Amino acid sequence: MTYDKGPAAGGAERRRAAVLGAALAGCALVAAGTAPAEAHPGGAGRALDYVALGDSYTSGPGIPRQVDAECARSDHNYPSIVAERTEAAAFTDVSCGGATTAEMWRAQGGNGPQLDALDRHTDLVTVQIGGNDVGFGPVIATCARLGAQDPAGDPCERAYHASGADELALAVVRTAPKVDRVLRAVRARAPHARVVVVGYPDLLPDDGSGCFPQVPFARGDFAYLRDTEKRLNLMLRLVAGLNRAAYVDTYAPTVGHDMCKAPADRWIEPLQPTSPAAPAHPNAKGEAAMAQAVLDRLHPGRGRG
Repeated sequence: MTYDKGPAAGGAERRRAAVLGAALAGCALVAAGTAPAEAHPGGAGRALDYVALGDSYTSGPGIPRQVDAECARSDHNYPSIVAERTEAAAFTDVSCGGATTAEMWRAQGGNGPQLDALDRHTDLVTVQIGGNDVGFGPVIATCARLGAQDPAGDPCERAYHASGADELALAVVRTAPKVDRVLRAVRARAPHARVVVVGYPDLLPDDGSGCFPQVPFARGDFAYLRDTEKRLNLMLRLVAGLNRAAYVDTYAPTVGHDMCKAPADRWIEPLQPTSPAAPAHPNAKGEAAMAQAVLDRLHPGRGRG
């Protein structure tokens, strides 16, 4: 019996979610458990059918040329580059700005459920999702507002610990079973595909330093937000491994090109972009870097084109 349920969960689903939560909270899984690289999904002499699923970090809002205004999708996002470099015979990009895991099963404006793009002929699926489930947008807005009030402190971290627990860490744990359901649904609809989970790039300085007011977070909050993103990426890696999917680390290749860097050096735009891109999102260089990370995972040792 295949699995392709949406957000609603039964008893078995709750038990799996409990196992996932315990594993994440207790670090019972390790990154080394991620599934090893598989052979090229198309095989010799077979045309590659590639489908890209994801949110705005996949779709590339603001990057020329925008080909879907409603989803803020660019034809120079990383899936488009991967499709061109792998010479995919069929390429379907249904990534959409603002998507959460729920949009895998439900329409988003005039765009249908993202999972509907998959079928038994799909060879390769990339999935980059979870940031909006954790609340990337509201978190950035909240931390920017609080940072303007107390630039030398750590008001954002204190706000998200006001309940006595780290609410952002809990949000990551709560997102894990949602991503797990997505990956099992992908397997059910595209049983022969290679599935690749794509992590999120480095948004803030990896050394924890700040750059107020260019990025208006308080000095003490940069390290907290950096660690939150690392926790999200670790969760994606662990859930990918649980589902025998490959994981692509886009964080390490983008260190040193975060939104605090000078315009010529950054691949992630700050809250007031100077290159065509959405605030706190990859620009064209960032999408190209993520594409290269995906290509390196698909074809290790082949070198760069």
